[in-house]
Amino acid sequence: MIAVLALALLPAVPATAAPGPVVELSATEGGKGGTLTVSGSGWKPGALLMLLVCGQATPEAGVIGGTNACANGDGRAATVDSRGGFSAKLPVSEPPKPCPCVVHVAGLTGQQDAVDKAFVVAGHPTAPLPEVSGNGRLAVLAAVRLDGSSGLLVWFGAPPRREIVFTVGNLGSAPVKDPVFEVGTSHGVFAPQYEERQWTGTIAPGKKALVRLPAELSAGAHGDYQVSVRYAGKVLVEQPWGVGRPWGVTLFWLLLAVVVPAALFRIGMAVVDRVRPATGARTRTRARTRTRARTSTRTRARTRARPSVSALPAAAPAAGGVPADPDGEPTTVLPWFSPDSAPSAPESSSPTTKGQA
Repeated sequence: MIAVLALALLPAVPATAAPGPVVELSATEGGKGGTLTVSGSGWKPGALLMLLVCGQATPEAGVIGGTNACANGDGRAATVDSRGGFSAKLPVSEPPKPCPCVVHVAGLTGQQDAVDKAFVVAGHPTAPLPEVSGNGRLAVLAAVRLDGSSGLLVWFGAPPRREIVFTVGNLGSAPVKDPVFEVGTSHGVFAPQYEERQWTGTIAPGKKALVRLPAELSAGAHGDYQVSVRYAGKVLVEQPWGVGRPWGVTLFWLLLAVVVPAALFRIGMAVVDRVRPATGARTRTRARTRTRARTSTRTRARTRARPSVSALPAAAPAAGGVPADPDGEPTTVLPWFSPDSAPSAPESSSPTTKGQA
């Protein structure tokens, strides 16, 4: 009977809430150069975590000033297993801000939870925590815009840069001094990767201020992007950003594809022209040159060996009236007339004596 009543009362018992992420440290104190084992449970499976030693922080107040107070150079990353747990080695280093210190574990992907566990860095200076702004709350009051333009270098693949400009107002009852914003860019279905940007100034309760924060994409980025700004874990601004394709890079590769083969072809032809044997037209030209040189040499030799006509003695005519060549060979008599055998002029052509005495 008692068992039946107990079973009937079980549904009326409220279910306890699921525990949140938990972080455990292998030691609560350590010196610079040592190693600390950080483990945890209750995290989202497959999430990527960031582990840092931060100063100017407590588990209750969190990390005042953001990750600028953490030893970012000695941070470590850990991946949550399928059961929601993780374990990683973290080197003990001195943060840029004085203690009190914590081990800060925050999610980078998926559910971005954060857990701070108190830790003492031996030998590191300590100081009281700075005054927190209290109940200051920032909200966007005006339209958001992106200022800036792409230069010539962006056309050749340089990182595009802009300034995201928006107006915020303090809706709380306490001033907000030097707020730290997080600026992230996303492309397609990928989640934005945030980077901290500190704005210098104080926003009094009920006042507003114009905020300008730089935003930058990776080299060669093109397409549709979105710029997001968040403060205190809340997204304040989302602005689309269309980036044109860097056509200068495409033009450069096209020119390179044309110029390099042309230059290699010219160099190859020059090398082949010097190395190949003389054939074709070059052979014929050289043969003609040699023939003309030989002919000129023979002509000059004959001219030197044969005396001039005026220096030769008169050759006696051979038998039959055919003169002989000085070399002894008969020559042919040309049909010329000697002065004595020339025909007399006709009488008609003789000068007239008419009128002469």
